[in-house]
Amino acid sequence: MPVVSSLSTTPVKGTALHSPAGVTLTRDGVADNRRFHLVDGRGRLFNGKHHGPLVRIRAEYDDGRLTLRLPDREPVTGTATELGEAVVTDFYGRPVPGHLVEGPFSAALGEFVGEPVSLVAPDVAGAAVDVHPVTLVSAATVAHLRSVTPGGEALDARRFRMLVEVDGVGVHEEDSWVGRRVRLGGATVRVVGPVPRCVVTNENPDTGVVDFNTLRSIVRYRGELESQLGTPVAHLPDGGKVVFGLYATVEEPGDIAAGDDVEPLEG
Repeated sequence: MPVVSSLSTTPVKGTALHSPAGVTLTRDGVADNRRFHLVDGRGRLFNGKHHGPLVRIRAEYDDGRLTLRLPDREPVTGTATELGEAVVTDFYGRPVPGHLVEGPFSAALGEFVGEPVSLVAPDVAGAAVDVHPVTLVSAATVAHLRSVTPGGEALDARRFRMLVEVDGVGVHEEDSWVGRRVRLGGATVRVVGPVPRCVVTNENPDTGVVDFNTLRSIVRYRGELESQLGTPVAHLPDGGKVVFGLYATVEEPGDIAAGDDVEPLEG
């Protein structure tokens, strides 16, 4: 029986990933996953594509209190429930309403990235995902990409920033789940299609520095045209050419934990 091998979340989009033992999946995703995101001085989404070293920040969120652990700085901590101006962030054509978060966070983040940014709390917890609330990939698929790619030892699974990793299935077996319902522990999702990949996968998951051409590796591996490299595929939610991993929507909310059974159901 396939099982959930690991889970990856982060309270602030673009920052270092956590590996929780379990999560609660709602219709909108995991409430404290991407609980906050950043916008630049013009109100546009700001993430690892714009500043890879965001992954050097470890964000911790618990019961309304946010702590940012930035390199070579004292932790920035405080209540993240005091909200200011209402804003709407464009997530690749999907408007996400939210409010600016008051407190010391935006100033500290702006100093770290070198330009003004603001911390935003979406009005719906869990809504700050690129397209769909669940992403998944199998450990076998990641391992196979690593094994057939020159220098593939650099292909840490964290580069793909997937919510769910599944073990106990064959290479790309999860691709056959598109259009099907899949039980993940106590939740059920419907797999809707592949995840288009962006330049974040080229960045080292510890430093945020570009150190490997992961996009080129995926294109070669999956037989796509070289001409697709450099295309901003993130705005093509279900039709990108550089694809790896799968999107899913939530049909039955529930709890998911590492070690839980994974069961593909009827179409």
